[in-house]
Amino acid sequence: MLDIFRGLKNLIKVSHINIDSPVFRLHYSITVMLLMAFSLIVTTRQYVGNPIDCIHTKDIPEDVLNTYCWIHSTYSLRSYFRKKVGSETAYPGIGNSENKTNDRKDHKYYQWVCFCLFFQAILFYTPRWLWKSWEGGKIHALMMDLDIGICSEIEKKQKKKLLIDYLWDNLRYHNWWAYRYFLCELLALINVIGQMFLMNKFFDGEFLKFGLEVIAHMQEDQEDRVDPMIYIFPRMTKCTFYKYGSGGEVEKHDAICILPLNVVNEKIYIFLWFWFIILTILTTLTVMYRVVIIFSPRMRVYLLRLRFRLVRRDAIETIVRRSKMGDWFLLYMLGENIDTLIFRDIMQDLSTRLGHNQHHRVPGIKGEIQDA
Repeated sequence: MLDIFRGLKNLIKVSHINIDSPVFRLHYSITVMLLMAFSLIVTTRQYVGNPIDCIHTKDIPEDVLNTYCWIHSTYSLRSYFRKKVGSETAYPGIGNSENKTNDRKDHKYYQWVCFCLFFQAILFYTPRWLWKSWEGGKIHALMMDLDIGICSEIEKKQKKKLLIDYLWDNLRYHNWWAYRYFLCELLALINVIGQMFLMNKFFDGEFLKFGLEVIAHMQEDQEDRVDPMIYIFPRMTKCTFYKYGSGGEVEKHDAICILPLNVVNEKIYIFLWFWFIILTILTTLTVMYRVVIIFSPRMRVYLLRLRFRLVRRDAIETIVRRSKMGDWFLLYMLGENIDTLIFRDIMQDLSTRLGHNQHHRVPGIKGEIQDA
């Protein structure tokens, strides 16, 4: 089991260069690792025993019946989930299925759980892949090893001048670059919400309220409510097998199957339900935060002051007033990666240059200065 997780450790290795937000990293790092690990655990059947064991008759080979019921799915009876175990039924959902076609609840998902989890992991990584392609290593290139802060004064001065020259020459040209990242955060939100509905479809419309029903079941008497974990992930189900008898007649064999893998599945999906809800809330707040940043220069000033206290307020206000939102985002990302003292000097020098050129044309702009 440890070998499985060792192979996934690279997924949670976050680069020392920050090009995104912590919430965005939860999507492509922790969540992808969890989904891949769950997929491998479900696939590695020997850790939880056989995926299915059916009680069979001597007329049908054990492997044949098990394989048939695994491939063609099993079913339960909805009306028997509310019956008392031990007196009215042997197990929730198990009973006489004669002429009860409409009462059947088919379980077709368990063959596809490992593939679905793997597909979900790919979807969660897609926004990250897009952003890495669009970002193009810009932050890493502009850093020029200034995150270390240990270099000669001549080298440090030269690198700072190169960075300031780039920021000055490309002032107001970073909006599209920043909006691409905001789009990736929006895609991450759409993805996690869409995956809730995807799993709801996967479990025949019973996943969206799964976590709420589990909480409600824990607070009530077990006899008064159907356990949602057993209802969606039954450990014992029914399977009907047809074969030709010795006289050429079609014989019906009713089998009871045990699904030990569902003990793992129910734990995986109750965890994913709560995890996806947390991700949805955090990502929604992040998207709202981005909207405020786009439309409020005052908020950009406040956030820079809050995060980089060594930078003077007048320098921050000058830079925000004379630049666009994309420039603010680039500076914020650079500040997350560059040595604090060096970043303070860069901001001060850029502010000074902007102040000296206040009455001249700002690169890339004709006419009046805009706030955003």
